[in-house]
Amino acid sequence: MKRMLKKTIPLIFIMSLCSGSLQSQEVRPETGRIRVSVENLRSSRGFVGIALFNAKKGFPDKPERAIDGRSIKAGDSCEIVFDNVPYGTYAISVLHDENGNRKMDKNIIGIPKEGFGTSNNPKIRRGPPTYEDSQVHLDRRELALEIDMNYF
Repeated sequence: MKRMLKKTIPLIFIMSLCSGSLQSQEVRPETGRIRVSVENLRSSRGFVGIALFNAKKGFPDKPERAIDGRSIKAGDSCEIVFDNVPYGTYAISVLHDENGNRKMDKNIIGIPKEGFGTSNNPKIRRGPPTYEDSQVHLDRRELALEIDMNYF
């Protein structure tokens, strides 16, 4: 009996340690990186704002509805990286805020005076690009995107 207890007690102890560590492990969603290069900036004046959206609400011109956003000094071209982004579907909007007022300036009939772009570089028709036309799918460790700016 003593001999059986000597073998059983360490086995129970080891099993309890293993089961505790399995319970404490979180299941984390797979994440990746979205690397955004912005090309064809008209000037190096002002800032470039980039917003990452995971839903159509607010896209493309309400950055406060984005799940992440960045602003960097404008240059000939710019690059911004979004790290630890859960795999899924997203759309990205870009604004070249040349005068630094943190909004897109438009003329009297609503046409943008400053540069803009979205992921997938959809053709610009009437109105802003849609979330559906700008969707990209992150399903790997890194997704590299190049967004071309549009100026009118």
